[in-house]
Amino acid sequence: MRRRIVTGIIIIICFLLQTTVFQNLTFANIAPNLLMIVVSSFGFMRGRKSGMFVGFICGLLVDIFCGFYLGIYALIYMYVGFINGIFQKKFYPDDIKLPMLLIGSSDIAANLVVYFVMFLFRRRFDFLYYLKSIILPEFVYTMVITIFLYIILLKINQKLEASEKRRAKKFEL
Repeated sequence: MRRRIVTGIIIIICFLLQTTVFQNLTFANIAPNLLMIVVSSFGFMRGRKSGMFVGFICGLLVDIFCGFYLGIYALIYMYVGFINGIFQKKFYPDDIKLPMLLIGSSDIAANLVVYFVMFLFRRRFDFLYYLKSIILPEFVYTMVITIFLYIILLKINQKLEASEKRRAKKFEL
């Protein structure tokens, strides 16, 4: 129960930061995708099921408050959480290379899907413009923020796991 409450608080805080503070701290009208960092992190730290759940909730928040169509971002983020959850067995808390690679590739892949769903189907074919002005700047900005936010999420996850182990040990006796 504690994990669900903390996860909900993390999602709400990151959503509020992404839609308020970082909208005012944009570079070239691009803000980092904090929710992508959260979804990817929970996916490879906690597994596919947790990644899908967090992804669905984060995507639904984006759909409701920022999206044009209900369900597009929920589906995209849910798949991102699932795919990152596949890498849970390869996850080591001390190594930051795999999380950076997964978060970066998730951000690029999600933006490509958004391009194909939102723009290509409406016959807007200027992919190079979208790549140079949205995908790559958001990728760079998200990677910079990932270094800091990922460490915070990792510490929170480690404290929750330690608490869960203590609680489980208490009930074994």
